[in-house]
Amino acid sequence: MEKYYLAIDIGASSGRHILSHMENGKIVLEEIYRFPNGMEEHQGQKIWNVDALFGEIKTGMMRCKELEKIPVSVGIDTWAVDFVLLDQNDERIGNAVSYRDERTKNMDEKVYELIAEKELYYRTGIQKQIFNTIYQLMALKTKNPADLQKASKLLLIPDYFNFLLTGKAVTEYTNATTTQLVNAHTKDWDEELIHKLGFPASIFQQIQLPGTELGSMKEDIAEEIGYSCQVVLPATHDTGSAVVAVPVAEEFGEENVLYISSGTWSLMGTELQEADCSEESRQHNLTNEGGYQYRFRYLKNIMGLWMIQSVKKEIGGELGFGEICEAASKCSITSIVDCNDDRFLAPANMTEEVKAACRESGQKEPEGIAEAAAVIYNSLAKCYANAKEEIEAMTGKSYDSIHIIGGGANADYLNRLTAKATGNKVLAGPVEATAIGNLAVQMISDGVLGSLQDARKCILESFQVEIYE
Repeated sequence: MEKYYLAIDIGASSGRHILSHMENGKIVLEEIYRFPNGMEEHQGQKIWNVDALFGEIKTGMMRCKELEKIPVSVGIDTWAVDFVLLDQNDERIGNAVSYRDERTKNMDEKVYELIAEKELYYRTGIQKQIFNTIYQLMALKTKNPADLQKASKLLLIPDYFNFLLTGKAVTEYTNATTTQLVNAHTKDWDEELIHKLGFPASIFQQIQLPGTELGSMKEDIAEEIGYSCQVVLPATHDTGSAVVAVPVAEEFGEENVLYISSGTWSLMGTELQEADCSEESRQHNLTNEGGYQYRFRYLKNIMGLWMIQSVKKEIGGELGFGEICEAASKCSITSIVDCNDDRFLAPANMTEEVKAACRESGQKEPEGIAEAAAVIYNSLAKCYANAKEEIEAMTGKSYDSIHIIGGGANADYLNRLTAKATGNKVLAGPVEATAIGNLAVQMISDGVLGSLQDARKCILESFQVEIYE
């Protein structure tokens, strides 16, 4: 009888339920359910409809029952930094506000009145992103202090879904680090920092590592979906799970490989055993996000395919991403924009913003979807090359290969541009890296895979990887 494991991988634009089992020593995937996701405008805020998302989580789990493939365990991963607050009766306070909401504007200044930016980086090792949880909480403290005062629990988005499933309130480590409130040296909540900022320390839940078994689902949930199984913490930050799935060949060695987790965001980095919280690292705006087994994902956050997703929605019509990528490859436009500019975070119109950036820098403005995509793809490749140089300078290493994982591994033109811009061999795949990493942690927890190294070797043998040189 097959042992099944279920990954629920929820991104900013869609979610999917992926079942997995081992067959002839290889990991086999089966997508059984997919659903849309996206920000909604509500009461003047950009929010996530977490009630609808939890409904989709349960619907996808019911699909396992219909298929008669009941999983041994389930793990949920999502994007980072966003959260919900619960009161003493475990009722939600306010909305699950999106990181793209404007409430964090100027909140960095409020934070730096209480702790110097240099000290904040030294303590947490996390790069400044205006949407980090620390700035979202400062926005609440400044604009809605009553909500913060009423709060009994703060739960990041995947932690909230796990709480709804099990009744257990914990915070998973990899996602916790993105709040910019976890000390990179102690690997726990920085209580002194939290006190300095005036946040209520009591709302922060105990941090647990990927692989932790939360236990079985609540009786009412199990009855609703038709079965019960173990709820296991993967790396609940989707990038954390994706990095688990980097299929590192033995000849490269885990610490001598660069990766790009390519999706809505592009996260480019390497793995470190100890965080680099130096002032030089801060100046490069590199971050030390928590990884599996207390490894650090030392990486650069690059705007990513959000820009392509946006222009496709605006002017792409019925074209698929593959068709857009192919059309872009035939364009001769050479204009470049800075993908990391905040202007591309949540513009009213991405196409017009790209054109404006080109115009302001004296470059040719793109015309139509193919040229707009070409500008974005070429700009991303340049960002990747710059980030590679920064990481090499900081680590003192020279990297020969770049593993591109996630949905962006399908972008053939971007992969070719990346190989050319960086001068590196590019290995593209697996595409479903986040779900695979989620599943790998569950399998390690269950003893089916012996270690992270075993899992990565198995992933390399189980999934196709395209090579670009």
